[in-house]
Amino acid sequence: MTFPSVLFERPEGRPGAEAPGEPACFADLNLDQVVDAITARKDVYGLKPFFYTPLRDAETILYRHEVMWDLEDGALMACVKAFAEQMIIVRRYLALVEKLDFHYHREGWFLEAALVYCGAVSDLERDLGLAHLRSRGLSAFREYVTSYVQSQAFQSLRTEALEVKHGLSTLEYSVSVRRDTVKVRQYEGEVDYSAEVDKTFERFRQGAVKDYRLDLYKGAGMNHIEAQILDFVARLHPAQFAALDRFCAGHGEFVDDAIRSFDREIQFYVAYLDFIAGIKRKGLGFCYPQVSAARRDVYCCEAFDLALANSPLFRERPVICNDFFLEGPERVIVVSGPNQGGKTTFARMFGQLHYLAGLGCPVPGSEARLFLFDQIVTHFERVEDIRNLRGKLQDDLVRIHDILDRATPDTILILNEIFASTTLEDAVFLSKEIMAKVMDLDLLCVWVTFIDELSSLSAKTVSMVSTTVPENPAMRTFKIVRKPADGLAYALSIAEKHRLTFEQIRERIRP
Repeated sequence: MTFPSVLFERPEGRPGAEAPGEPACFADLNLDQVVDAITARKDVYGLKPFFYTPLRDAETILYRHEVMWDLEDGALMACVKAFAEQMIIVRRYLALVEKLDFHYHREGWFLEAALVYCGAVSDLERDLGLAHLRSRGLSAFREYVTSYVQSQAFQSLRTEALEVKHGLSTLEYSVSVRRDTVKVRQYEGEVDYSAEVDKTFERFRQGAVKDYRLDLYKGAGMNHIEAQILDFVARLHPAQFAALDRFCAGHGEFVDDAIRSFDREIQFYVAYLDFIAGIKRKGLGFCYPQVSAARRDVYCCEAFDLALANSPLFRERPVICNDFFLEGPERVIVVSGPNQGGKTTFARMFGQLHYLAGLGCPVPGSEARLFLFDQIVTHFERVEDIRNLRGKLQDDLVRIHDILDRATPDTILILNEIFASTTLEDAVFLSKEIMAKVMDLDLLCVWVTFIDELSSLSAKTVSMVSTTVPENPAMRTFKIVRKPADGLAYALSIAEKHRLTFEQIRERIRP
């Protein structure tokens, strides 16, 4: 029996051997911070390639949703984590075997690794058998692990490991040390002097006393004297050590490939669910989005920036949630409003939601329907690079040309205040030209801009505005709402705040 994956329903859906690199949009969307936080304590599993590989198959995304739903059961999650902890020990023991110098020392740790492995797999098979599973992924894996535990290969591994361990645990021998001579011989009922010493001094005990004994460090290492003693013991008990030799030779690669793969892949779910659990405790919600590679009528309710929600700055401060939707011919959200009003955060949030949905993960919000893209492309302001010998405007034009050149109708485009370095007239002209290309390609797009007229160019464009407190236009609400752009009012509020209106300036210069 074979088992493909808990991440990919079909074997052909799995990525190739070459690990994908971090997508170019990550830094602009702060997804690099999110993935770093998710995988921070899971380095041993190498999970980042899974987060670098979004899907375009709605059925595979549903496959992942089902596994997530199952793992939201606390008892099942505890079982999976217990299995993972045991497998960490297995890997640690096997890594130790590669570093040790002495033959029987290595074989002893190899045997211990096999015993822990057998126990971990047996416990997992029992726990999955008791769990109420609904997902195709975990149900199929339960069938696999049940078949595997009942297989001749696993039964032989476990039986032989237990027999060898039992044989070694019954060995008795005597060690005598006189000056620089160590002798090892068969145990013949000699007195255990450590017990005699404890018995002798027991009479002097008077109530509870301070224990002055030190716990000496017990490492995995073995010095040459201990190794020589072990060799002598092996000579005294050849049958038991011959059994150990046979076991190690016959089970050199005892970890099953599907079990190893499951141990790694299940951590994709565990890491993400653990990460969002901390954010949920702040009162923020997550949902499983509807996804489609065909429909572009997207929406999300009570969404928020995941990197911002995880920031230490927002441990006590509330995170503002926003809604958006596109329907019918609408494709482009044009976001305008005052500076520091949450426009860039909104744009990042839009990209994060779609990317996480493409991974098959729950997304920030209470309800969502999102588009399965082929790529997310971003254009955020960058510091000038003197190495390319281009000015700010030229660099913007080169970058946006490259973006539109490789964009397809399934691309999501996020633009953040481009052409801020040129005149308003030139910025309007260039922006309209780019908007025409965006609409021709029928791209889903969020465009943060100071050019209000972009929001009313076509039925494909929608205006959303970052709002202020009505009684105090200089105070931001960080709410982004659908309404016509009115940037002049915000310019006036900023001028009033800094006492730069015409009347205020006249008062200041009046004799």
